[in-house]
Amino acid sequence: MNKIEAINILGGGLTTTSKMPCKSFNLPAWECKTGSKLAKVKGTVCYDCYAMKGNYQRFPAIKQGQYKRLDALFNAGWVDAMVSIIEREKNNYFRWHDAGDIQSKNHFKNICDVAKKTPHILHWIPTREHKIVNDFVKDGNIIPDNLIVRISATKVDGNPPSNAMHTSTVHKDKKAIGFTCPSSLQDGKCQDCRAC
Repeated sequence: MNKIEAINILGGGLTTTSKMPCKSFNLPAWECKTGSKLAKVKGTVCYDCYAMKGNYQRFPAIKQGQYKRLDALFNAGWVDAMVSIIEREKNNYFRWHDAGDIQSKNHFKNICDVAKKTPHILHWIPTREHKIVNDFVKDGNIIPDNLIVRISATKVDGNPPSNAMHTSTVHKDKKAIGFTCPSSLQDGKCQDCRAC
């Protein structure tokens, strides 16, 4: 599959963020199953969501592109197109959803299939969709070793989810639980950190 064919199937190309040294794939945060509800609740990690303002809100083309990618999730060629376009990047890392989140068990299964087909790439997906991930595993499915699923805590300064292998928290007034992301000391960038 050539690049143009892959982009057409996916509803657009991959995204570039200033923080991470790899490409990403995003969806509209307004369509997050859990996050769109939490975005209205003060004190949650999704409140005042960065992906619902700034360039995401200011430029209609960005929002339109996200909705095209959302619609494309149902395309039968989606997995192969993602594999094709990720492989072209020649990068050992890939981040899922710099905006947006897992939409369904089938969407998560497809992400796992992409990871299985790119075993030399380390995939990272932060998510609030704990139930979708748990239901996927309860159904007997296996998350590939090269896909780190990091379940986010619900509240700022809250405890990490207790029944998840990998978690993340946001701290403001309390001391961090576990490893502290160094990006705040590195001009908002990962630089050489790969802890996630």
